[in-house]
Amino acid sequence: MNDERIEIPKLQGHSCFACGTANPIGLNLQFYRSDDSICTDVTLNKYHEGWENMAHGGIISTLLDEVMSWTIIYFRRIFFVTRRMEIKYIRPVLVEVPLTVKGRLAREKNEPLIGAIAEVFDERRQLLAKATGEFVELPKDKLELVPEALKADMVSLFNRFEE
Repeated sequence: MNDERIEIPKLQGHSCFACGTANPIGLNLQFYRSDDSICTDVTLNKYHEGWENMAHGGIISTLLDEVMSWTIIYFRRIFFVTRRMEIKYIRPVLVEVPLTVKGRLAREKNEPLIGAIAEVFDERRQLLAKATGEFVELPKDKLELVPEALKADMVSLFNRFEE
């Protein structure tokens, strides 16, 4: 098992709540590759609460969806959308506690479907939440809602990833 951490570049100036650099209230997640997983480290704060001192389930869902998405972005280099997610909340996810969210590809499904798995761990490596996701690949000719400049930026980003 190789513990090398490979930082993953991302687009600058976009407003995605999870990974965007231009969203003043977003998480601005940074991703890295570790073996066959894509990971992000994050510490949520009181603005991410549901119950006092506990992260809101929607924020946890966002973390799981985003790391699965970046897993597909990195390993598959394709355009896609989330089709379905199943989440299991196992232990409370506390705010002000360092977390690691890990994603990996699941067994291949029939195209155009892609499976992914994600998990949230605390600093003691306790599993707090996990998800399985099903994503649908979008052919480039079906991306009419995506601005041309963003499509070009994404293709450029794909080309910057290490093999």
